[in-house]
Amino acid sequence: MFYQEELETMPREELEQLQLERAQKLVAYVYERIPFYKNSFDEAGVKPEDLKTLDDLRKFPFTVKQDLRDAYPFGLFAVPMDEVSRIHCSSGTTGTASVVGYTERDLEEWADCFARFVRAADCGPGSVMQVAYGYGLFTGGLGAHSGGARAGCAMVPTSTGNTKRQVRLMRDFGTELLACTPSYALVIADTAAKMGIDKSEFKLKSAILGAEPCSEGMRKEIEEKLGCQVYDIYGLSEVMGPGVSCECSEQHGLHVNEDKFIIEIVDPETFEPLPDGEWGEVVFTTLAKECSPLVRYRTRDISRILPGECSCGRTGRRMDRIAGRTDDMLIIRGVNVFPVQFAQVISEFPEVTSYYQIIITTKNALDRVELQVETVDDFPFDEIRRLQDLKKRIETALKENLQVAVSVKIVEPMTIERAEGKAKRIIDLRGEENA
Repeated sequence: MFYQEELETMPREELEQLQLERAQKLVAYVYERIPFYKNSFDEAGVKPEDLKTLDDLRKFPFTVKQDLRDAYPFGLFAVPMDEVSRIHCSSGTTGTASVVGYTERDLEEWADCFARFVRAADCGPGSVMQVAYGYGLFTGGLGAHSGGARAGCAMVPTSTGNTKRQVRLMRDFGTELLACTPSYALVIADTAAKMGIDKSEFKLKSAILGAEPCSEGMRKEIEEKLGCQVYDIYGLSEVMGPGVSCECSEQHGLHVNEDKFIIEIVDPETFEPLPDGEWGEVVFTTLAKECSPLVRYRTRDISRILPGECSCGRTGRRMDRIAGRTDDMLIIRGVNVFPVQFAQVISEFPEVTSYYQIIITTKNALDRVELQVETVDDFPFDEIRRLQDLKKRIETALKENLQVAVSVKIVEPMTIERAEGKAKRIIDLRGEENA
């Protein structure tokens, strides 16, 4: 199902011409309106008129998160405050918050982006959509809500928390589409089971899940427990919010809304462009934003462009699911490892769930990594030999896949803390031992 079929299925040649025209307008727009970009372009020795082809975009400098922080609060706004309709920002837990503004038109463009994926999830007029993302400065709740409403759904704005009530409303209201983080979808599913509510009592057919990585094993677990199809959605507040890209029913890559964004994949060390199929850092340029436009924003997310066309008919290129972030990469004995790699390994073991945590400590000046993972409810936890065998098999698989030794601790169900938003996968205790 399409929402804006003409744009979603636009022939590549026409789409790239549209991108070029919008990119040319963009660089002239930011150069004139945002001092940061004028200085940045001047220092790099480029002018807006240098953008004659899409490949010329590579001549322009990157924008990084620190640039947004340095411009706090409104230094990167391209419009006066009387044209700003809404302001979102990151949590700022690791530094000054990144502030993003939206004009009324920006909000409409954002709603259209998300609405495309609501229709791709086979929902629309007559569907009940429940949004269990947090509402507020975080873009998830309001972004999903506006998109669902634009697609014609009846919206249930539950936000996060009060999970038993979430479950009852899903059943009683006949929710067909759920939007939340993958971690919270699992919490909802497990809570329903404890309440004695079977998935057959739900009318749920789709779940649009984002804001954190979701491995294939985690997806299958959610689909099995909730009886629905899971669509991975991607976005980040600096670029827009949820709806930059999302899966279709084929579940093979996330279609980028390329009439709104240009995606690049670059080597995170050399920053040179990488060909389709190779993993690297995702870079986005916004093509339809008035208030907070960005040129070549380095997201720090790791993905790749999947080559080939999708059978669904959408012509927007597909990015793979996020494999990790350059800033959450763990360096274990000289080897680069991402948390999602742990998830991929444990998904191969039916004896354990998708709930895990990575505990990092230091002993004798060396980093030590322990993976804690929960067993499924019916695993005989009191059978020591089976526990030891499971522990050994997981450690062997981790060694083979990650090329480093990881200690595994098998824990009982419900031991690891549940998250209503993004799950906290990494507990870094380095430095605390000697504090």
